[in-house]
Amino acid sequence: MELKAAVRRTRQATVYLAEGLLTAVPALGGYVLLPLVLLTMFGLPVLPVAVRPLRWLAGRERRRAGRVLGRPVPGDYPPLDGDLMYRSGRLVREAGTWREVAWMLVHGLTGILAGVLALGLCLSIVVAVTVPLWWWAVAPGSVEVLGVRVTDWPRAVGLTVAQVLVCGALLYWLAPLGMRLQAGLAAALLSTSKADAGRRIEELTVSRAEALEAHGAELRRIERDLHDGTQAQLVAVALRLGLADRVFEQDPAASRKLFLDARTGVEEALTQLRTVIRGIHPPILSDRGLNGAIRSLAAGRPIPVALDLPDLPRRPPAAVEAAAYFVVAEALTNISRHSGATRAEVSLRQVGRSLHLTVRDDGRGGADPAAGSGLAGVRRRVAALDGTTRIESPVGVGTTLEVVLPCGS
Repeated sequence: MELKAAVRRTRQATVYLAEGLLTAVPALGGYVLLPLVLLTMFGLPVLPVAVRPLRWLAGRERRRAGRVLGRPVPGDYPPLDGDLMYRSGRLVREAGTWREVAWMLVHGLTGILAGVLALGLCLSIVVAVTVPLWWWAVAPGSVEVLGVRVTDWPRAVGLTVAQVLVCGALLYWLAPLGMRLQAGLAAALLSTSKADAGRRIEELTVSRAEALEAHGAELRRIERDLHDGTQAQLVAVALRLGLADRVFEQDPAASRKLFLDARTGVEEALTQLRTVIRGIHPPILSDRGLNGAIRSLAAGRPIPVALDLPDLPRRPPAAVEAAAYFVVAEALTNISRHSGATRAEVSLRQVGRSLHLTVRDDGRGGADPAAGSGLAGVRRRVAALDGTTRIESPVGVGTTLEVVLPCGS
């Protein structure tokens, strides 16, 4: 039983190393293609395309290694959203990309050496077994086994047995070891969970801090609006009612005017209160959805706003809708007040599990999120939902604001 188990284990390891050539040979081609890719990466135009075959090879190697290790080798990639330059930048910043490149360079050499060695030992066994069948048919002394010339039958049989034993022993010891090393190498370099854990924790820590900051800023805004607007208006109403009550007996006409002014003040206070409530969660989102809310925002602008709002495959979560609404509202307000633009454009797409929002204008550009233009608040609000924000604002060209918000599974 032990012999059968040893033979089975050796056979499996040999097959594994031989199959490794299917990924090692293309990986070795990366030695030629990688310099070409690097030479064309001044604008990073080819990286998203070049990484696809590499990820396919890495995925195949993960599955092979998982079968040997008895556990899956995780290989989750974050979604690559946005335009070509944004995706290229994400790939350059991802540690997983460079680990896959490192695996390609290492596996391209070690995988070929291990596979060729395993196949060579198997071929040596096959050739040795056939030597007694044909050695006598060739010129005397032209056949060598283990460096010894075969000149008679005892040598033919003895050396054949010796070569089979030597090659079999090498396969028995080296093939399982090579299989474990190759699988371990793939798991160490291609596993995304452990290496990305620190980066992900850092991202979540930053997102949490930004979410708390955004929440605090929102509370301060609501408190300011209630204190400076609604509360002041209600205090004025109370004063008018007190004066009206005091002069009612002597001057009913003046008292009536004060009552009318108080009623007007109550109506204004109600309007301000609705504005505060709308700032927390716009009712129009519940009534008309995100597309209808964005159309309402664009309708009241002093410049024409072109809308590209196709029907979404499914409605985003309420928090995502609210964030997208406030992003558009802030962006259009900035365009109206600061950009000097003559037109603007709002585009909305749902790609996979992400909501893509783009706001462009043809204004003077030069927008700086650090200058208090409201863009920093947009970035904090988006980061609170684990989204991404990209701002391009070259001077004299206009501003493009791109936001990607995750919509869940």
